[in-house]
Amino acid sequence: MKEKAKSFFTPEQEKEVVAAIKAAELRTSGEIRVHLENHTDEPNLEHAQKIFHEVGMDQTELRNGVLFYLAIEDHQFSIVGDKGINDVTPDDFWDHIRDVMQDHFKKGEFTKGLVSGIGMAGKALQEFFPRQDDDINELPDQISKS
Repeated sequence: MKEKAKSFFTPEQEKEVVAAIKAAELRTSGEIRVHLENHTDEPNLEHAQKIFHEVGMDQTELRNGVLFYLAIEDHQFSIVGDKGINDVTPDDFWDHIRDVMQDHFKKGEFTKGLVSGIGMAGKALQEFFPRQDDDINELPDQISKS
């Protein structure tokens, strides 16, 4: 069962997603990460929030981490932003990004959906957390899996 998350994307698709993360992080001091999992028995968003903490997304200096969480077998995903983002953005900040991703996912376009969502998040976060000259990459850009 665990193999599904580990092999959900081809190596080329993983490279495309990681490249999107790196490109988005060139616009913002925010940190973006993708996590894949087969299934959770918990409500998706609640579980995604736990994963957010487990993978250290809450460890950024400005509390501006974003996690794109996908539960593959459950056909569900969540976008979790840290406190720094949620404190300065409108309540519906993630809704448009979620809707665009969901449209792609419904068509089976998972790579395109993630790449679009990541790019949109980078652009949106640029307004609130622009990249600084001394910006460092605080967290790994790789896709995490469990």
